[in-house]
Amino acid sequence: MRLRKRPWTGALTVSAIALLAASGGRAQEALPKAPPPFAGKIDADRDKSTPDWRQQAKARPGAPNVLLVLLDDVGFGATSITGGPVKAPALEKLAAEGLRYNSFHVNSLCSPTRASLLSGRNNHEIGFGTVIEGATGYPGYNASWPKSAASVAEVLKDNGYSTAAFGKWHNTPAWEAGPTGPFEHWPTSLGFEYWYGFQGGADNQWEPRLFRNTVAAEPSATPASGYHLTTDLANDAIKWLHQHDAVTPDKPFFLYFATGATHTPHHVPQVWIDKHKGEFDQGWDKLREQTFARQKAQGLIPANAELTSRPAELPAWDSLSPEQKKLLAHQAEVYAGFLEHTDYEIGRVLQAIRDEGQGDNTLVLYIVGDNGASAEGGLEGTDIRTIEGKPETLENRAKIATELGSDLYFNHYAAGWAWGLDAPFQWTKQVASHLGGTTDPLVVSWPAKIKDHGAIRSQFQHVTDIAPTIYELAGITPPKTVDGVEQLPLEGKSLAASFFDAKAPSTHPVQYFEMVGNRGIYKDGWWAGARHLLPWQRDAWETAEIGQHPWELYNLNEDYSQAHDLAAKNPEKLKELVELFDSEARRNNVYPLAPHKGTQPLASPERGHVVLRDGVERVPVRLAPNVRGRSHTITAGIEIPSGGAEGVIVAEGGREGGFALYVKQGKVVYEVTAAQHQVVRIVGSEPLPTGKSEITVEVTVDKPEQAPGKALLSINGKPAGEGGWGNFANTFRETLDVGKDLGTPVSPAYESPFAFTGTIGTVAFDLK
Repeated sequence: MRLRKRPWTGALTVSAIALLAASGGRAQEALPKAPPPFAGKIDADRDKSTPDWRQQAKARPGAPNVLLVLLDDVGFGATSITGGPVKAPALEKLAAEGLRYNSFHVNSLCSPTRASLLSGRNNHEIGFGTVIEGATGYPGYNASWPKSAASVAEVLKDNGYSTAAFGKWHNTPAWEAGPTGPFEHWPTSLGFEYWYGFQGGADNQWEPRLFRNTVAAEPSATPASGYHLTTDLANDAIKWLHQHDAVTPDKPFFLYFATGATHTPHHVPQVWIDKHKGEFDQGWDKLREQTFARQKAQGLIPANAELTSRPAELPAWDSLSPEQKKLLAHQAEVYAGFLEHTDYEIGRVLQAIRDEGQGDNTLVLYIVGDNGASAEGGLEGTDIRTIEGKPETLENRAKIATELGSDLYFNHYAAGWAWGLDAPFQWTKQVASHLGGTTDPLVVSWPAKIKDHGAIRSQFQHVTDIAPTIYELAGITPPKTVDGVEQLPLEGKSLAASFFDAKAPSTHPVQYFEMVGNRGIYKDGWWAGARHLLPWQRDAWETAEIGQHPWELYNLNEDYSQAHDLAAKNPEKLKELVELFDSEARRNNVYPLAPHKGTQPLASPERGHVVLRDGVERVPVRLAPNVRGRSHTITAGIEIPSGGAEGVIVAEGGREGGFALYVKQGKVVYEVTAAQHQVVRIVGSEPLPTGKSEITVEVTVDKPEQAPGKALLSINGKPAGEGGWGNFANTFRETLDVGKDLGTPVSPAYESPFAFTGTIGTVAFDLK
């Protein structure tokens, strides 16, 4: 293989960085740059004319490639680079040739961190005060990325970079994530020339709902044949790198690789789970002690740092029964396999860059988690539930434990593991008031320039600092206007100086934090925080009264892990910080705290009569006819050929819950499932005749917005069956499809997509 390199000549000093940034930005007050005047010559005589081609934007000579990696729901103390239990060889190699930051901060939830990462602005400032699913009609929470906050991808693209994104995209409003857009908040409208990944907060790792740019794309294989989302994303990223190197090897690239791992569901091949058998039998209390000891031995944390105590709301491991311990320990084994598998796949992407000779001049910024580890699994974790959606008995959960990690379950570990993996800090994801929710490792590698190999940096920095860092090292001055829109100032500050000087001061002296009412404020080493909700109290986001827990105060200069609350000893400092939080909150659109969601916008006004045709597919449940908790009628016109037909006529949802109208063994079936349980299954009393038929399902709900109801199946006007149910729960993670069931199957009676082999005229929904 021929290796191509774009060498950087000369040493890079801090002053040189500043000089390059200034010189590279003089003509970049506005993007995209205006084309220069025609410099050729035009004459009536073509032989006396001279052409002049318009030149594409070019990056500064020697500008580095940028690989930005973001994992999901990992936790500060999860991997081996921070003393954690999960081996991460690829990450270890990267850290050994670069730097580890032990005081890098994120926003404690997915969408907010990603918005700040890619824009350099505070999350509430640009509408991402919470995840998109919780968006409300307030400026700080509307989930609508403003044009006044151009993404780092947009700026790099207009400065001569190739740009591509792979994986999770959690920054498109839910009402804009359908097949007709609008697409202005999709990756390809925010600076990425290419995107392959999924919309929303979480997706099935075995059967994901993918997009290539703005077009729905189905997984290339099935779980049975070895498909896995992280592997697929790595394969696609490597292919993109190969194509880029084949055509434009001298053009720098910006590659954003954001896995769905390790967000729930914890899905991973069994071979990776088996590697961790027995490793978590000691429980989360001892796990934290072991991790803490390794962190001290690595010199990762200060010598005087203390291990914070377990919250009263979490049980001691020794208080669990032997049966509970066995199940919950296996949950952690599944997660560890998922995380180690993720490291392996990202290692393949890193190696592809090295193999192409681009490794030396590639700046890698690897953030090991977009928030703290997730305690959203509750005290026992999640796997299977009763038909009412409540946790199954321990006995029944234990029976299926060996299948956790497979495509059959949307599993998550118990909250105690999240706390354990956030050692040495307090709390977890969502809890913006404490470091466990807001601190994740940052690993930086740039072999051509960073020479302090394996060193640790302790400057307080924030996710908003990443975009300014990239701009500085690429020699770009952030534009004042983009596409004619005046830009908000960047909130972050470059941390590039710390790459070359271990004693460089932090460039981030003040930062507020807020998520679902949990509040925090940092200033010059001091931290004040007020917790609101427990991370597993998601149903109370909009109803719980704020202010039930007092503000706490910590001096991080002396107390790295927040082990000693100084609120009672230093009320004046606490008052100062609480007032600062209020000031920052007002400046950044944080109020009202944890606002009520209410009704989000619709893609179009709701219609009482909706007609769908064959080929309509991948319609998100939120944008489909709203049949949940209301009476409605489904009328399908189909035609059966002489040889018979089978398959799905219409389906919505998937294995976690939904409904399907399908034909199997010559008979019509209407089936409703909830939490993997069959709620009702009505089978037509007679086989379908050859030719055209009209199938009607009339659903009657006992009370508005209530689940209990019944359904009457009719074929060509004649009753063909009926049944009732007590629960109807479709999943928002999947879609409505006509003529097939994409994603996971609603019914275990068939395998997706189970495409209909007859002819479908129309499928009409009449909503009562």
